[in-house]
Amino acid sequence: MTSADSRTFAVRHVQLARAAFAALAALMITFSPDHSALVGSSVFSGFAIATGLVLLLAVWLVYPKGLRWPSAALGGVAIVAGMASGLLPLRTVTGYFVIVIAWALISGVIELIAGWRGLLGRRERREIAPGVADARPAALVGPRSESRDAAVVGALTILLGIALLFVQPAYALDYTIEEAHATFTLTGITIGVGLFGGYAAIVAVYLGIAGFSPRPAETPDITAGASASADPTPQKDSA
Repeated sequence: MTSADSRTFAVRHVQLARAAFAALAALMITFSPDHSALVGSSVFSGFAIATGLVLLLAVWLVYPKGLRWPSAALGGVAIVAGMASGLLPLRTVTGYFVIVIAWALISGVIELIAGWRGLLGRRERREIAPGVADARPAALVGPRSESRDAAVVGALTILLGIALLFVQPAYALDYTIEEAHATFTLTGITIGVGLFGGYAAIVAVYLGIAGFSPRPAETPDITAGASASADPTPQKDSA
């Protein structure tokens, strides 16, 4: 069986890949003068499909058995949302808000639950024998830093969905910049695309820092030691 230490790809590689795609989406939105539904849907579609592919590949390349469900679920939701956003009939103001809000709330809840369960699993250990704690829950939930990062990103994604819920798609406000001698219109879709761009920038920075941060060494395999301590077989007296 391949151990976590012998894997070519690790969690940090998944985080860095997600950070790169999020940064690319943030840059495209930031430097684009057009924040229409067509542009916003196109950028989100590319971001979601690329991120989904990374997460689905991580199911086999990174995570061991027992830790694969969050990556598989997040990848599946992202692929479906990205493909839906890529359909031309859905690249409308309403389509943008519906797809991005649904993706943000669903994937955010999944990632937050996965991270929260991981944090709880590191603290809660059942006993395999009186006075002997079982180390297996820690092995099944992954490193604490990864669980914390998942919880933070999940919470940020949920906040994006909630923020978009408060944006009126039909909102329009005309304003004039005297220095430019021009009048502009702030619309609901402009705000919605901008919110996604801001979210992508924050996630890119956070996951980038998480991916480059040194990881604490995991405790050596103590499961075997715990099992040996719990072995009820009496030892023969050498005397």
